[in-house]
Amino acid sequence: MRFLCKISKLTRYFLRLAYDGLHYHGWQSQENAVSVQTEIEKCMTLKLGEIVKLSGCGRTDTRVHARTYYAHFDLANPIDLEKKDSFLNNLNQFLPADIVLIDLSEVSPEANARFDAISRTYSYYMHHTKDPFIRHHSLYYYGPLDVDTMQEACSVLLEYEDFTSFSKLHTQTKTNNCRISKAVWVQSGHNLVFTITADRFLRNMVRAIVGTMLEIGKGKLTIEGFKEVIESKNRSNAGFSVPGYALFLENVSYPEELFLQKQGKNTN
Repeated sequence: MRFLCKISKLTRYFLRLAYDGLHYHGWQSQENAVSVQTEIEKCMTLKLGEIVKLSGCGRTDTRVHARTYYAHFDLANPIDLEKKDSFLNNLNQFLPADIVLIDLSEVSPEANARFDAISRTYSYYMHHTKDPFIRHHSLYYYGPLDVDTMQEACSVLLEYEDFTSFSKLHTQTKTNNCRISKAVWVQSGHNLVFTITADRFLRNMVRAIVGTMLEIGKGKLTIEGFKEVIESKNRSNAGFSVPGYALFLENVSYPEELFLQKQGKNTN
């Protein structure tokens, strides 16, 4: 006897969220470690009554935060997006306080949160006056820094595409090429922020760049030396990696046509 199995059409969604990564081993699920992905998948699976598997826009390392993060997932039973605010509020009540779901959009079945991203923006936060209230989200450093020369080094980054020198070793990426469109240091009072935008980032790349630029700010590395570090394509020639807790994924950009309806805001 021949049996016919009816396959339900799946609907794909983009989920926009934010999280404080201090107590997580990054975004991605992993054995014997708490991750942001696992927490959200558990909550959504329970509430929706079907297994939810999220595909994120990228990895964030242990203790790294995200003000804006996207993940896509498929459902057999569509969500009524007219009631998405109530739906997101319901989920947020059951998620940990350091994770919030912000928006939900239906996208085409081929849309991919990782590969369809046009650009990503990260910021690294520092302060040079001891402040116990921001110690988990900003790096305290002591001593003078030549911020003007560090700013000059930012323009150097835009001249290159191969950033092997700032990549975590033994990764499975096919290329270490990235197109950086913005890199800038901004100082405001006792606070110093490095912001960088690129089409993609390598594992540990931003933290290694910041660590190397601090060597410039301390007068231990010249601009020419910075160029030599990049051109060497050797991680051991670059500076140390600064701690992850002061790094934020600020934004991820996509083509507008990717979304089947206009994105909205949620005030959870």
